[in-house]
Amino acid sequence: MPDIKTRDVVKGKVKAIDKSATAAQRMKDAYIRTKRKAENSVCSAEDSPSEYAADRVSEGTGTVLHETYHQLHRQGQKAVSSAKEDISKAKSHFHRERITDPLKKEINVRSYRSSKGTVKTVGHSRKAAKSARRSVKTAEKTAKTTIKTSQQAAKAAQRTAQTAARASHRAAQAARVAAKATVTALKAAVRATVSAVKAIIAATKALISALIAGGWVAVVAIIVICLIGLLVGSCFGIFFSGEDTGTGQTMRTAVQEINQDYEARLDTIKSSTRHDVLEMSGSRAVWPEVLAVYAVKTTTDPDNAQEVASMDDSKKELLKDIFWQMNEISSRVETSTDTVVTETDDGNGHIVQTTTTTNRTTLYIHISHKTADEMADYFRFNADQRKQLAELLAEGNRSMWSAVLYGIGTGDGEIVTVALSQLGNVGGQPYWSWYGFGSRVEWCACFVSWCANECGYIDAGVIPKFAGCGNGVQWFKDRGLWQDRSYKPRPGDIIFFDWNDEYGQDGNSDHVGIVEKVEGGVVYTIEGNSSDMCQENRYTVGYYEILGYGTPAY
Repeated sequence: MPDIKTRDVVKGKVKAIDKSATAAQRMKDAYIRTKRKAENSVCSAEDSPSEYAADRVSEGTGTVLHETYHQLHRQGQKAVSSAKEDISKAKSHFHRERITDPLKKEINVRSYRSSKGTVKTVGHSRKAAKSARRSVKTAEKTAKTTIKTSQQAAKAAQRTAQTAARASHRAAQAARVAAKATVTALKAAVRATVSAVKAIIAATKALISALIAGGWVAVVAIIVICLIGLLVGSCFGIFFSGEDTGTGQTMRTAVQEINQDYEARLDTIKSSTRHDVLEMSGSRAVWPEVLAVYAVKTTTDPDNAQEVASMDDSKKELLKDIFWQMNEISSRVETSTDTVVTETDDGNGHIVQTTTTTNRTTLYIHISHKTADEMADYFRFNADQRKQLAELLAEGNRSMWSAVLYGIGTGDGEIVTVALSQLGNVGGQPYWSWYGFGSRVEWCACFVSWCANECGYIDAGVIPKFAGCGNGVQWFKDRGLWQDRSYKPRPGDIIFFDWNDEYGQDGNSDHVGIVEKVEGGVVYTIEGNSSDMCQENRYTVGYYEILGYGTPAY
């Protein structure tokens, strides 16, 4: 019947409207929760790009949900109002039909018409409901699209931030490259001005690198240039002369050349003079004193002051002049007639004495030297120059002199440094007289003991004071500090020899020295009383005339 159908349609319409209203209410609740979350969140300048984008997504979603809720609410109100009117009309129709039977037919007709109108109205309501559902779907699609768009925006923002970070990293790298280029340019410019800059920059390289890492490029440049100007122009530039500044020469090579010249002069005297006996005495000036005098005189010369951090031919000639002004070699020859009485048995039990006369020629070579203070008097140094000389020769600068002269730092063994400083000393007088002898003795052990004493090793019980090689061997053996010839020594070890001479090898030590280094299977040594000089010698590891090694517990 039309009235029943009308009632069912109306009920269905009401249910659809209720669902729409429920969906709208849920969207409203979601909006309120999103809004509250956004209000409770804090976004500062320090938030990451992804956090910022998430906040924008929340704000955009909330706006869409809010607008969708209001649209659905308006549509739902219209549909509810229309449905209420239709229900009211239907109730009125049913009521009239029950009260007035005579008018049933007419009421039925009117009811039919009314129902027809109601059906039409319900049709309109269905259309409104469908429109509302379409609005909901459209809103959902819009929300999804907005969320997707906001997510894409967030990803884009994150990508932009990453790109910016990479660009910043590249900019930082470019800045570091520029900084390095700046320092390189400064080095080149300074080298062009003063040839010693390379050595000084090498000495301050670690400091420059550390400061550059902190962005102090400009400050470093100023400091380096100031330091270069101060150091190169002073006598202390001598401590940087161990580096090649582009001339192919260093202080070390110049010293080696002068040492060879010194030994060549001695060899010339020996070979050009016939002699039966050679007697050498005296000692030459030590190199730190020679270089200190050279540094002060060269940098303070009123007519031609020069820096001493670099080495070239002209400066090497200046150094040679000072060396030979401080050292003098003299020689003389004496011939004596000796009467020798020999006793023999004539075979009959009688002793027969025979007197013979022999002539003996003795070559005496004496080396004398001036000290740094004597040279200060010789050159008439003023008070300021003498102060500079004393500062250069201060005890605390010993390791710096070793680095300049021998390329040896503090980690290479202090006794090696001391021994190297004595190369070229002749006759051993400083060593045997220090030990307590009134005249010359075989002084190789005295030399080792003197070097040990200079380092404080005798007082510390690290190396014994000994004048006889055998005593030194026994000292090390007694303390478990002995190694045989097969041992690969280290710098600072004490090397003992058993010469295969006219008496042959008897297992006793005939000579002693100090191990300088071991390279390529070769042991380098510094030995006193080697041809009556302090000399550097070399032997293969395991050489048969090496008796063994004392290994001090440094």
